[in-house]
Amino acid sequence: MPSAIDVSKKKATLHYLTQDGVTGYSHADLVKIACDAGVDWVQLRVKNTPENEWLKIAEEVKKITDSYNATLIINDSVSIAKEIDAGGVHLGKTDMSPMEARTILGENKIIGGTANDAKDIEKLMHSGVDYIGLGPFRFTQTKENLSPVLGIEKTKGLLDIQQGIPVILIGGILASDVAEIRSIGAYGIAVSSAINLAEDKKGMVKEFIGLTNRQRMSS
Repeated sequence: MPSAIDVSKKKATLHYLTQDGVTGYSHADLVKIACDAGVDWVQLRVKNTPENEWLKIAEEVKKITDSYNATLIINDSVSIAKEIDAGGVHLGKTDMSPMEARTILGENKIIGGTANDAKDIEKLMHSGVDYIGLGPFRFTQTKENLSPVLGIEKTKGLLDIQQGIPVILIGGILASDVAEIRSIGAYGIAVSSAINLAEDKKGMVKEFIGLTNRQRMSS
């Protein structure tokens, strides 16, 4: 069953993701810039980092998102999401099952899951997730062990099979993609490198917010 969560917490059409290795910027720096520019949904994506260090990063980021009343989602780690009382967790295909995560985190937390094909979507639809992260839309260097790239036509076909669960497209998405993504009925987009590696990060955030807020990406 879907979680009994405040519906307003599920309406973000722009999911902003942090990333490792942005020269001169910590995860907290990136989150501060994004939230200051108007982002209200942040996914903390930390990889290949000892859990104690990851927890410190998460605690620092949580203070920032709380100060902006933004939703904070932790990528992969249910334990860290629980420890810092984050808004929820995003689970990859090899992570803990959404149903187990729900048992640990409770009904009032957001749980998202990754999908790459129809089988993944069907599985997530029956596992009680609050949203599905579908991708990769195109090639991206942000993610290791990348699943097959979907492109616009495959993505459109997969969107047609979901039933009532918001689908967030992810993977190499650029501002120039938003209009086409909107036209095929996606609920929203998740963006990482296009913002984090931009020279004007704040300006790029505002551009994406303007594009995704111009109208709801799907009805």
